[in-house]
Amino acid sequence: MSEARSWQRDDQPRLLVVVDTEEEFDWSQNFARENVATSSIPAQAAAHQIYDRLGVVPTYILDYPVATDPRAVAFLGGLRDAGKAAIGAHLHPWVTPPHEEEVTTLNSYHCNLPPALERRKIEMLTETIEDRFGARPTIFKAGRHGFGPNTARVLADLGYRVDCSYVPFTSFAGDGGPDFRAAPDQPFWLDARSRLLEIPTTAGFIGPAAAMGEQAAWLFDNRQAARLRLPGILGRSGLVARSRLSPEGVSAEEQCRLIETMVKRGRRSFNLVYHSPSLAPGHTPYVRTQADLTRFLATIEQVLTWFRDELGGRFTTPDQVHREMADELDTMAATKIAA
Repeated sequence: MSEARSWQRDDQPRLLVVVDTEEEFDWSQNFARENVATSSIPAQAAAHQIYDRLGVVPTYILDYPVATDPRAVAFLGGLRDAGKAAIGAHLHPWVTPPHEEEVTTLNSYHCNLPPALERRKIEMLTETIEDRFGARPTIFKAGRHGFGPNTARVLADLGYRVDCSYVPFTSFAGDGGPDFRAAPDQPFWLDARSRLLEIPTTAGFIGPAAAMGEQAAWLFDNRQAARLRLPGILGRSGLVARSRLSPEGVSAEEQCRLIETMVKRGRRSFNLVYHSPSLAPGHTPYVRTQADLTRFLATIEQVLTWFRDELGGRFTTPDQVHREMADELDTMAATKIAA
């Protein structure tokens, strides 16, 4: 038996899959309210040839165009009803009513909207998903990772248990978004009293100086550092590079290396992400052709298989992570009372 398989369950690496389930649009163009096509949703079936065999239950976080498309609802609802998927919410403000704001890059981060408008959009999305699927969503992810100072309060008020908006060691401040460079790279409580848990996208550093990358995260997404080409120089040197757990633009080998590096540094929770339109050629920069799609799916399969068979990890879901961490809170509280 390998060392990886000797881990106790409470120390065993765990991995979940979250899919940004959204409309199709040209990522190189401006945001537009009329971009609401969701023809790529049935294409998610290709990934389930992998997920169903490995026992992975992905979470599809839906935005408003998906939640209001009967065909998309029927397809995703069927997966949910069969126990093959979970459903959450994903806010793209430019295509979610009420449409009161100007459509701009700044406003594409819903944390920049007036607090009352941000709340109303999240309420509309939440109620729409509940109406179409017969259950209120409890997992949320901000579109473009636009989680702001008012978002957590809205989510807690609406009964959400998990948010997946954070991207550690990453800043979107260059065009008006949030700065997550100081955020933890493991699940943490946004609000322990209301039991609102953050499960961030897995992001981190690889290379001999990976620990240095965590200490110098300010170098990444920094305009001055970019002008000096410092991140690129560090990456090409092989010393340290930032990476994410995603098949979108990241090889299977690099994703496995990222996980392995993080495990050696004591991390045990991993969140693999991608966008639903990547499962149909022609909708994202990562999958333009059928050959690209074949490689994309092979990348997902290789990472998940390696995680299970070589690392000895287990697959989980946001709800399960929340239950486990809530149980830990309850145990700590009971211990404190007994003492």
